[in-house]
Amino acid sequence: MKDILNHLFQHKVLTREDSRNILLNLAKGKYNKSQMTAFLTVFQLRNITVDELQGFRDALNELALRIDLGNDFNCIDLCGTGGDGKNTFNISTLASFIVAGAGEKVTKHGNYGVSSTCGSSNILEYFGYEFSNDRDVLLRQLDKAGICFLHAPLFHPAMKSIAPIRKELSIKTFFNMLGPMVNPVSPQNQLIGVFNLELARIYNYVYQQTDNSYSIINGLDGYDEISLTGEFKLLTRDGESILGPDYFGFEKTGSDKIAGGSTIKESAKIFEDILSGKASRDQERVVLANAAVALNTIDPGKPVDRCLEVAAGSLYDGEAYKCFKALLNN
Repeated sequence: MKDILNHLFQHKVLTREDSRNILLNLAKGKYNKSQMTAFLTVFQLRNITVDELQGFRDALNELALRIDLGNDFNCIDLCGTGGDGKNTFNISTLASFIVAGAGEKVTKHGNYGVSSTCGSSNILEYFGYEFSNDRDVLLRQLDKAGICFLHAPLFHPAMKSIAPIRKELSIKTFFNMLGPMVNPVSPQNQLIGVFNLELARIYNYVYQQTDNSYSIINGLDGYDEISLTGEFKLLTRDGESILGPDYFGFEKTGSDKIAGGSTIKESAKIFEDILSGKASRDQERVVLANAAVALNTIDPGKPVDRCLEVAAGSLYDGEAYKCFKALLNN
């Protein structure tokens, strides 16, 4: 690791194969805590390269517990990188239930919050959801609730050596960048939120080389999701667009209107209020906007205004809330 760090401190980059091998060794505990911390912080000082990101992804996928759900489901994952420091409520997780309530199958990949108070795993655990990597359980949840949840540590057990360091650092690292790329069921569709434009372009390059239908989102004011606080960049296989709240027929909202709680309990209340029809208009709209783009990702031929109508039906008719309750009970 000493040679690797010296190489990086000289402003040099890693090849894809070197990146893969380093992460494999890191996962095996071959480096000490100080070395691993130093390695993680290098990528806070400069942008990660395409080769480095792909190499790290290759290693994580190689080490992961993969789950084959068969070809019966045209699944989607709604997953952001996190690390934007905006402390919003759990927008992508809520949008996932709306998409499931609209009749689509969602394989949501998530984890505990590292740089935020409450990640998707925190919120579901608070409500009593039991994480599982059992294929039969996940298939049952997809059947009964339209959604299953993939708690990252159960599928990436080799990363347990790095988890305490990430928690102590409490800042985004390149593992945030990898989260959406290592979903263990490899869904055919993905809505991905990223925290800066450079990473959005790297993701776009990587996903252009896959068969996935994808939408990559970066809020130009720093959000890793559609926040309705300003314009956002949308990148798909068909090109790039800069869009704003008026794309959905909405007005611009304030950051305080979509803020999350300061505790998991407060975040959970916001979460359930939105699903049960007790939320503010701004809270509902930001979730609906993300769900609409997810539905458009699954069916790019369907106009976004129609996707928004479908998402609204799922939320206001209580279908999303039913999926939430069904997931907790299955």
